[in-house]
Amino acid sequence: MLSYKSFTTAFKNAIFITIMGTLVNMVLTCLTAYGLSKKWLKGRGIFNFLVVFTMLFSGGMIPTYLVVSKLGLINSYWSLWLVGAISPFYLIVMRSFFQNIPEELEESARIDGCSEWRILWNIVLPLSAPAIATFTLFYMVHNWNTFFLAILYINDSSRWPLQVFLRQMLIQQSDSSLAVDLGGFEYGPPVKMAAIVITALPLLILYPFLQKYFAKGLLLGSVKG
Repeated sequence: MLSYKSFTTAFKNAIFITIMGTLVNMVLTCLTAYGLSKKWLKGRGIFNFLVVFTMLFSGGMIPTYLVVSKLGLINSYWSLWLVGAISPFYLIVMRSFFQNIPEELEESARIDGCSEWRILWNIVLPLSAPAIATFTLFYMVHNWNTFFLAILYINDSSRWPLQVFLRQMLIQQSDSSLAVDLGGFEYGPPVKMAAIVITALPLLILYPFLQKYFAKGLLLGSVKG
């Protein structure tokens, strides 16, 4: 499998999509949650309502596709990153986590001359390490397993993520006439099993390093919220 060019290309695509997508997700989620956690923010109630509203109603598949198409993002990875850039549920939990940080810490930092950016970077984010690690893992799993959005917006097979490639492999294996592709690569049950194991391996390796933050981050943000 590792010597098969199409598989390694899809694997590299998945790694790139996961790293960049998770970075976009976490930056936008943390910035939005930090802003909405401030009681002095004007229009805070309206913005919070709009966040909850997106959990109940969505624009729909066809309108979203038309917007992505008009923006010229077809066959671009930005179509995968921007459409699901912020999860409303993760945003609400992160906002609740930020709200539970003592205001005295931020007030003392402002007295010392810290800007809002420095307060966020040097005080809020380090104290929110469990929540950040938890939602980083969630976003990574989401980006690594991206499938439906890639089917909709990525038409170039050389840019397919790993999950779309596995689907194609499954289709070719189920049809005896497609058992061997143009490069002479044979799709059999052992190949399918090896591909699934290799696909699951990166997250299985990563999870133990974030496991200690997982339960703590999720419970603190949700219970106190």
